[in-house]
Amino acid sequence: MGSIHSAAQDTFDFEDLKVSCDRPTFDVTDFGAVPDGETDNSKAFARAWMKACAAPGRPAVVVPRGDYLLHPVVFRGPCRGYVEMRVAGVVRAPAGLDAFWGYHEWINFAGIDGLLVTGGGTFDGRGASSWHLNDCPRKPDCVPPPSSIKLGGVRNATIAGVTSLDSKFFHVVIVGSHDVEIRHVSIRAPRDSPNTDGVHIQGSSNIRITDSAVGTGDDCVSVGPGSADVTVSGVSCGPGHGISVGSLGRSPGEADVRRLRVSNCTIAGTANGVRIKTWRSGARPASSAVSGLVFEDIVMRRVRNPIIIDQEYCPYLSCHHQSERRPSVVKISDVKFRNIRGVSATKVAVKLSCSAASPCRGLELRDIDLRYVRRGVATVSRCANVAGGVAGGTLVPPSCI
Repeated sequence: MGSIHSAAQDTFDFEDLKVSCDRPTFDVTDFGAVPDGETDNSKAFARAWMKACAAPGRPAVVVPRGDYLLHPVVFRGPCRGYVEMRVAGVVRAPAGLDAFWGYHEWINFAGIDGLLVTGGGTFDGRGASSWHLNDCPRKPDCVPPPSSIKLGGVRNATIAGVTSLDSKFFHVVIVGSHDVEIRHVSIRAPRDSPNTDGVHIQGSSNIRITDSAVGTGDDCVSVGPGSADVTVSGVSCGPGHGISVGSLGRSPGEADVRRLRVSNCTIAGTANGVRIKTWRSGARPASSAVSGLVFEDIVMRRVRNPIIIDQEYCPYLSCHHQSERRPSVVKISDVKFRNIRGVSATKVAVKLSCSAASPCRGLELRDIDLRYVRRGVATVSRCANVAGGVAGGTLVPPSCI
């Protein structure tokens, strides 16, 4: 296992930052942006973006050092060339939620083919000003606060060498996008910040998250419906809820999750390690499938549920009524857990709780070595509704497949 570097260490590829003499640049301060931390700079940023978007070649929107207040803004394509947004300063969201009426995101990159967000700067969502207003952990019909950065309908995009701090909701959301890479980023929020997922992926393909540090109050990475060909590698995760597939099965018509590989990661002090979570079925069952998943070469450090499949997922206070709902019909198959080792904070280090209506198939446990944090006490594994699988190599705890 190699060491994990954060964005603060400036380890990203500086080839991304080279600027040729003929590459047009658009400095937001030339369009009226004021780096005083108080002036709303959304119009200045939007004007700079429009000029860059219309320019040929590889234009760059430049955000120099300084403190820039930015109200909700949409950076919309299609653009004429491959556009770079080079942020060296600190871009801050408005405090509270008053400025976000009608917006689901703070910064929205939409309909762009060819995008690079880089520069070593910070996107500060100022989530502490609004986390107490978020009732989504308690109410299933809540109105979510805004996410910090959205890539919607984007292709050929890279986010590299920047920091996302204290989002109000999710930090980075990737929806309906393809060929996206996130590398050498730092994503940070306190352990008790609600719904601050690091990167959420949905309806997207060929997504790579590599060599990054993510510590939040929710999933470090969450892979939602319609995600395919996703790679998570070299990620340091913690605090948070781990690296999760799901939740799935809540809404009818959800697309499948296919071909995910999580490797060479360290997960520390989290509620879960690697997890697949699906809801029990309601009146309109959401039937989808999860297949072709590989979790390998992962170190766990004091993780409460290092390996977990949970097909009875429900985070709300009303969950005691779950017995009235039918078992999940989400099909889980061809999932491999390989070379996962470290320390479990609970005795149940492996929990494979599959659905009675659709048992898990084709599971593999190989070279699992998860010891309980208390010496002399053995870890155990628990399985329910697992219809076949294979186990081999070192198995601590002993396999229940």
